Amino acid sequence: MTYDQLIGDLKNKVYRPVYFLWGEESYYIDLLTSFITGNVLSEAEQSFNQTILYGKDSEAGQVSDLARRFPMMATHQVVVLKEAQEMKSFGDLIHYVEKPQPSTLLVINYKYKKPDKRQKIFKVLEKQSVWYESKKLYDNQVPGWISGYASNRKYRMEPKAAALLAEFLGSDLSRIVNEVEKLIMAIGKKGETITPALVEKHIGFSKDFNQFELQDALGRRDVVKANRIISYFAENEKKYPFPLTIISLYYYFSKLLLFHYTKDKSKQSLAATLKVNPFFVKDYEAAAKRYSAARLVEIISLLRSYDMRSKGYDGNTTPSSELTRELIFKILHT
Repeated sequence: MTYDQLIGDLKNKVYRPVYFLWGEESYYIDLLTSFITGNVLSEAEQSFNQTILYGKDSEAGQVSDLARRFPMMATHQVVVLKEAQEMKSFGDLIHYVEKPQPSTLLVINYKYKKPDKRQKIFKVLEKQSVWYESKKLYDNQVPGWISGYASNRKYRMEPKAAALLAEFLGSDLSRIVNEVEKLIMAIGKKGETITPALVEKHIGFSKDFNQFELQDALGRRDVVKANRIISYFAENEKKYPFPLTIISLYYYFSKLLLFHYTKDKSKQSLAATLKVNPFFVKDYEAAAKRYSAARLVEIISLLRSYDMRSKGYDGNTTPSSELTRELIFKILHT
């Protein structure tokens, strides 16, 4: 069951006895749990009919006993088990899950840990409960998700602004939402466009000195801009560690190599193959003209070599800032 299907049922008051919400991405788990605790019962009903427990401090028997109670002056009761992955006796919940109380919504949050489906409890949960997996987004999916979130809040977002937020915030959706909400509060009026300049002003990220702009400079073979960026990185090494630069450039040049070997060069096909916003396809097309497939293979090999050097192989003690300068020089000039 998808998030939209699940939230749709809940809004229509279609309730199930057991909800097993699990996965690496906590955002949707928290969102669903919050909706259930905030909407199934009225404020007056919650006092006697809503209980929140934590796995580390609870036993399966305690959870089962609470879930088997009948609601008081309400049609339902809600029992939420947070951090269920920490419960030592979790497997014993099987006795309740097999025969749940119809008037109870037992909501189980099982985060950051994959259920071992060899265990009977998980087999039963998958078969008899609302089984919802909240998957972590891949890095290339994050900019699109950010743009979609802004659109749902009635704001437009420039692709570069979304890419900038994704670079600095990673794939933690809760953190991303907090920062986008800051932007929305600062902008105020709905329908406005979130630009890289607004991101820099209100979130504190530089729109000119970041991994995304370094990729762009190298793609254009803009020596001056590339050197300015790596100098900025050297002055802010904690914020821009060398391993992050290596990873960022590896993905970038790998996509350029993939561009060369993609037969269908239409905009939509390339966007799908490279897993980028169609807005950026023209930049990859221009960069691919400056770097042959053979040269890209050499650069990827170079990146691997510098990655090894940064980890101290062969007794290397060269500072990260110097490794960055050497690497960028070789990419641009050899």
